[in-house]
Amino acid sequence: MGLNNKMKNEKNSKLFAGIIGPTLIILSITEYLNLDIWATNIPAITYLNGLFFLVAGLFIIKVHNIWKNWPTIITITGWLILLLGLFRMIFPKAEQANEGILPNIFFLIMLALGTFLCFKAYFEGRSS
Repeated sequence: MGLNNKMKNEKNSKLFAGIIGPTLIILSITEYLNLDIWATNIPAITYLNGLFFLVAGLFIIKVHNIWKNWPTIITITGWLILLLGLFRMIFPKAEQANEGILPNIFFLIMLALGTFLCFKAYFEGRSS
């Protein structure tokens, strides 16, 4: 791979990190604050939500299929989003996690991942 391609891949990875990172931070905080909305499940909305996740995940893995160094996290995140979308589309009537320790751990992982990606996108490699 030439230097030009390497620089292009790094730029694309930072672009994706700059979009996915803040999204994960906002999702983790707002879902934690509104956890009670998952107490009632409307299957049609869960299915539609799954469709959005599916499209987002497919887009990420199609455009950013990098399996080397930290950009791998973006590709893996794309696959996880795709799988979550499929799950919600196949099982829209499944009960959503709305209390307990597992959702809290999930939100902490999302927050940490979002923070890491924001750091990579907005702060790493900047010269003062």
